[in-house]
Amino acid sequence: MSVQSQAKRLTTRDIRAKKRSGENLAMLTAYDYVTAALLDQAGIDILLVGDSLGNVVLGHETTLPVTLDDMIRHAAAVQRGTNHALVVCDLPFGTATDPDTALRNAVTLLQQTGVQAVKIEGGAAAAPTVSRLVGQGIAVMAHIGLTPQSVHQLGGYYRHGKQEKEARELIASAKALQAAGAFAIVLEFLVPELAAEITQLLDIPTIGIGSGADCAGQVLVINDLIGLSVTPPPGFAKPKADVAAIVRAAATAYIAEVKTPKDPSLGQ
Repeated sequence: MSVQSQAKRLTTRDIRAKKRSGENLAMLTAYDYVTAALLDQAGIDILLVGDSLGNVVLGHETTLPVTLDDMIRHAAAVQRGTNHALVVCDLPFGTATDPDTALRNAVTLLQQTGVQAVKIEGGAAAAPTVSRLVGQGIAVMAHIGLTPQSVHQLGGYYRHGKQEKEARELIASAKALQAAGAFAIVLEFLVPELAAEITQLLDIPTIGIGSGADCAGQVLVINDLIGLSVTPPPGFAKPKADVAAIVRAAATAYIAEVKTPKDPSLGQ
């Protein structure tokens, strides 16, 4: 029997159990087979096939141009590279506009990729959609705070929950999404004190990104973690490597080697 067939893939029950036991959850994005396999071998808990691929892979300024077909192609590759991590895939912009549309697109995504869960951006207004999907057996991760699919409506990228009214709304949204059946919730770029409060109020795990250290888990874009980018990472990301420098150095050495004139006296 192969090692892959013996491995146990984490489930949503395992993820919730980790919060109850006090074990912090580690989540990273992945967009391709090789990266997913390496992160899986490292023991990552959750891999997110994020629509951030629009920014870091496809070169778009926002996530809005990413299509369902894009997500399916990349999610299927990530799924093929894993046998331990729970794999979650974003439903991209325009594919979860109402419960029935979201259900139809989520079914297509799961059937064509084999991933275990989908992620939906939005606050309390997204709760009926989460409930509809969960009612049909689909695991859903929620996402509040800075929601990149709503960047134009929000008016840019900024920290959320600074004002009391907004903070109360975010707490209400988190509770509504938990009640709708979400198994976890991403808190993006929230005031850390608010993220900590929401984490304490919920039974399901919170996964923070730029929201302080007191969430039940953390997520980063893999390119920000390993320094594989042509632009600076966000301020809350602390790269553990400089892969971009390694790639440039290797390419520079290769180019120099290829372009160096050969010494005819050395023969072929």
